[in-house]
Amino acid sequence: MSTLVADSLYQQLVSAFHDLEKVQEPANLTTLRREAFDRFQQEGFPTVKNEEWKYTNLHALVNTDYVLNTDVNVDQVDTRKADIKDLDAHRIVLINGQYVLAFSSLEDEIGLTVKPIEEAHTEENFRLHYAQHADKSDNILVQLNTALQTAGVYLSVAKNKVVSKPIHIVHVAAGTQEFFAQTRNLIVVEPNAEVEIIESFITLDGTPKNLHNKVSEIVVQENGKVQHYYLQVAESSSNYIQHTEIYQEKHSLYNNYNCNLPGASFVRNNINVRLDAEEVESHLYGINLTSGRQFVDNHTIVDHLKPHCESYEWYKNIPQDESTAVFNGKIFVREDAQKTNAFQQNNNMLIGDKSTVYTKPQLEIFADDVKCSHGCTMGQFDDEALFYLRARGIGEESARVLLVHAFAFDVTSRFSNEIVRGYVEELVAKGLEKS
Repeated sequence: MSTLVADSLYQQLVSAFHDLEKVQEPANLTTLRREAFDRFQQEGFPTVKNEEWKYTNLHALVNTDYVLNTDVNVDQVDTRKADIKDLDAHRIVLINGQYVLAFSSLEDEIGLTVKPIEEAHTEENFRLHYAQHADKSDNILVQLNTALQTAGVYLSVAKNKVVSKPIHIVHVAAGTQEFFAQTRNLIVVEPNAEVEIIESFITLDGTPKNLHNKVSEIVVQENGKVQHYYLQVAESSSNYIQHTEIYQEKHSLYNNYNCNLPGASFVRNNINVRLDAEEVESHLYGINLTSGRQFVDNHTIVDHLKPHCESYEWYKNIPQDESTAVFNGKIFVREDAQKTNAFQQNNNMLIGDKSTVYTKPQLEIFADDVKCSHGCTMGQFDDEALFYLRARGIGEESARVLLVHAFAFDVTSRFSNEIVRGYVEELVAKGLEKS
């Protein structure tokens, strides 16, 4: 093991793996679990000695005794914390990763398939794509998830299908004991299909410390289009390690809007996009407003593998109080990826003397006929601008909100869903009021 882990937790992980080996499932999945757990045992949890985890210390999270599979009384579950006013959407509810049909609302949509991940083994898209993308990354926690996942959702959009309204996936953290959940999602969008997915993360009142290791594989086939939102509004007892792997085929479009607001104590997002065909387009946008001692780390990889592709990435961090925001963005332009157009920008506004930002934009180009740029800015909250607004009769609280909204506008203005954009802007205002 490359990090010290509480003996009891480690033994729990080993026992849980051996229990899963006894479960009846296809032989290839059992083999995947075994290979993944062997690799995890060899490498263990990453430490700050690993460059990719330099600012992300997992020690306190993994040196805790957790229940690995906690039962929840669904009668007590209230999902209203995830409500988005005026949003008309299909709803999928996952409680600690478990798909709960009673809380979900999926009107008849011919061409849309939604199943618990453990019931999707016979689906053709599952057989073709499960563990074929994320597991090729160097994130060892993907291996832990592959070995131990027992919950999650499989979603497939059939060829030529345009889903009539957004799909709102609500991730609920709930329990009476400290727990560690492994959730696995697979989303496949077939040729010429279109879908908008909004994922909200909430915590039920009274839920003790909880840790989630979540992996999502998203496949966007030829001419497919995906708009994808992450809305992190969980409580401080919740901690998330998330890996999202996107595989794109010819003429496809994938847009990710990653929003982390005051709440969850620890968030680590790995978002990897593989542009593995010509004429592929991808956009990654991020707004991170942190407070208290919150820690939010976003690691992104945009990998241009083929020519004539375009990527655009813009992340903005606004840490307050004693909180920390991390941005580590990598763009690769491979030798065959001529005529690539790639842009990356990270802007940071620190509010308070004790807030912290670590940023590392990176660009590696192995082709010679490309247009690529990346950059980073760092600054404090503009007290002179605040004074200017207050001198004109605007209250301090309103003035602070105006200045932060102006800073975030470059990103929020690109949200494809106006209702979600308004919702996020309202959350930003509330997050500033709390600081």
